Amino acid sequence: MNDLTLLKPDLILTVNEDFDLLENHALLVERERIHRILPNETLDSLPQLAGAEIVELPGKLLMPGLVNAHTHAAMSLLRGLADDLPLMQWLEGHIWPAEARHVDRDFIEDGVRLAIAEMLRSGTTCFNDMYFFPDTMAQVCQQMGMRSVAGLIVLDFPTVWAQNADEYLSKALAVHDELKEYPLVSAAFAPHAPYTVSDAPLEQIAIYSSELDLPVHMHVHETRFEVDEAVKQTGERPLERLDRLGLVNPNLIAVHMTELEEMEIERLAETGVKVVHCPESNLKLASGFCPVNKLQRAGVTVALGTDGAASNNDLDLFGEMRSAALLAKGVSGDASACKAEQAIRMATIDGARALGLDRQIGSIEEGKQADLIAIDFAHLDSQPLYNPVSQLVYALNSRQVSDVWVAGRRQLTAGHFTDIDPERLIHQARQWQQRIGNP
Repeated sequence: MNDLTLLKPDLILTVNEDFDLLENHALLVERERIHRILPNETLDSLPQLAGAEIVELPGKLLMPGLVNAHTHAAMSLLRGLADDLPLMQWLEGHIWPAEARHVDRDFIEDGVRLAIAEMLRSGTTCFNDMYFFPDTMAQVCQQMGMRSVAGLIVLDFPTVWAQNADEYLSKALAVHDELKEYPLVSAAFAPHAPYTVSDAPLEQIAIYSSELDLPVHMHVHETRFEVDEAVKQTGERPLERLDRLGLVNPNLIAVHMTELEEMEIERLAETGVKVVHCPESNLKLASGFCPVNKLQRAGVTVALGTDGAASNNDLDLFGEMRSAALLAKGVSGDASACKAEQAIRMATIDGARALGLDRQIGSIEEGKQADLIAIDFAHLDSQPLYNPVSQLVYALNSRQVSDVWVAGRRQLTAGHFTDIDPERLIHQARQWQQRIGNP
């Protein structure tokens, strides 16, 4: 990899505070970082560019890589196993039994590799994971050059990863220490949900999160059934309980949040909790509607996630952007809700902010990591190009992602992987299909 790379697109969408869309500019990358944004007319006068690799990107828009703020990457191997079912029937009748039979380190490694390839191909350069064997997930990400946040999973009940909450927490701390050796991978505590983790481990997580300044990534208020059952059994709504346990603070990444009252939205804004909206998974499982417009108006950071491929059934964040924008309009009855710019921010800088990575990624600014994607607008369905920002959300197909860089390393060139063998991944996925489909 050349120390200096000069990228020359037609347009640069910075997603900085002013959301600058630049014409006739180039981007200079030095190793893994964005060095400078340069007007094209100045390039000939800069002697430092003499040794730079020049990458011409005609007809393309350069923008920050997308941030998938909630997924279960290895569950790509369970894609399509059980469809058209409500959440608890899907989990209890199909997913949990399949996991008990098949999940091991090989499953995680192959599933994460498949997911990374799918995400890179569709423009995602960072994802926030929650699943078993987070150490294996992290190793695969580092090997493949994919930025990620490893979810340090915690549950009350035994699984292939741990037998009880104490063991989950002990392993979580060990993996957190191990990740210090992985430049592309950070950590977050990942208690699964209020209904699967009891008070004592949640209180311990709150303490560790504060001491280590680690995010807490958790499914919260995913369905009305979850909230109603919590009230019936404990007299508290789940968010109220988490608040009592010390978890409602800026480190909390609350995923789904389809059932929220006005006072809860105010509390989220007051405490700096981040919300992750998974529109397509929630629609498919009939889980409800996250009140995105109300949250954004209140000042709550809302990021985007795909959820796992087992319930989505893809990991395409461009699809989520469009679904999020359209759904926000339909739910609120306001056509100006979640405008195209807001949807793009949700999938980039707000995702980075939710993960505590906004100083490193999420926008094209000098000094940040060079996590970048190029979009090819030379397609019939992208013409005419009156408004590139609008087209990104309402007309773009993720197959128009032509080039991808993570930390300055080129992962996709003109639509083709640089280091990944897709045929090998397909072969491995079919082997798992035969194994899982024939118990």
